[in-house]
This record gives sequence, C-alpha cells and structure tokens, in this order.
Amino acid sequence: MKFNFYKNTLGTVTLALLLVIAVNGFAQNSSPENSEDIYRDFKTELMWKANVKIGTMINVGESKRGTRRVIPITGGTFSGPKIKGEVLPGGEDWQLVRPDGDTELYARYLMKTDDGTVLQILNKALMHTPAQGEEGGFYVKSVIDIEAPVESSYDYLNHAIFLGTLEMPQLKPNEEPYVIIGVYKVL
Repeated sequence: MKFNFYKNTLGTVTLALLLVIAVNGFAQNSSPENSEDIYRDFKTELMWKANVKIGTMINVGESKRGTRRVIPITGGTFSGPKIKGEVLPGGEDWQLVRPDGDTELYARYLMKTDDGTVLQILNKALMHTPAQGEEGGFYVKSVIDIEAPVESSYDYLNHAIFLGTLEMPQLKPNEEPYVIIGVYKVL
C-alpha cells in the first residue's frame, strides 16, 4: 500500500514538473526576443580574410542542371584577429552556372593555422549578376561550414554559423589569380 502511494505521488510530481517545463518552454518561444524581430539585424564578427589562389578553370560543359566548371585552389594565406595561416593546395571550387544565369559555388579546401592545426572548409555560395534593367547590383554571399579538430584550440569554430563574402580583385600584371574570401561569425 505504501509503495502505491509513493508510486502515485512520484507520477504526479513528474507530471507536474513536465507541465511546468512545457509551459515555460512555450512562454519562452512566444516572447518578443524570440520572434522574427531577432532575424532582422544580424550581427557578425570578422573571423578572417583569406587570399585564395586559384588555377585555370576546367570547363566540364553542359549538364542537365546547367554549365559545370571546376576551379582548382592552389594555395594562399588567411589572417584575422585571432587566427592566421595558409590555404593548402589541393582544394576545388565546383561551380554550376544555372539556366537562370546565377552561379552556385561549392568549394572544399583545407587551411593550416600558423600553429599547425588543419581546418576543413566547405563554402557554398550564390552569385547573381542582375540582368539588363533589373534592380540591384552584383550579389555574392556564402554559408561556410568549418570543421576543426575537437581537441584543438580552434574547437570553438565547430559551434557557430559563418557567412562569407567574395571579392575578385583587379590583378596586377603577372600576378597569380586569387579571390578574397571574408569569413564572419553570426553572433
């Protein structure tokens, strides 16, 4: 009899606790801080800018999705307030020029920090050049996935969302082609 009393009491307390958690959870989700307003003014922090050297484009040709091309990543450097190092050769930027004229980029490459830690970078971008008479200017933005060794001092890179920018500088005579990629942590 005593056992059933404790069993019923424990069940009632557990149910009440779950109800309190559920109500508080729903209340948090309906607060103004968690509404769509928080997505209007993203704040970011510059992590680094990378000068990424690129090789000669390989034109794969027309596919069922558009024109496919590949640009080898041949090296480079990166530097930011808390991190710096080199872009390792061997990566590639796979591009798809869609039938609507936009270009999707999917770059995968490695970077090595100045203390020897290797980071994997996956950079998915969209480039849009407005058509004649279309409003707006050239647009290129990316979402960057960074994979760092969990036991390293760069593990913090595994726990955030990163956005990227792409600049194509005017090259000087005999200068190796490169692009500048800005990497920003969403705060």
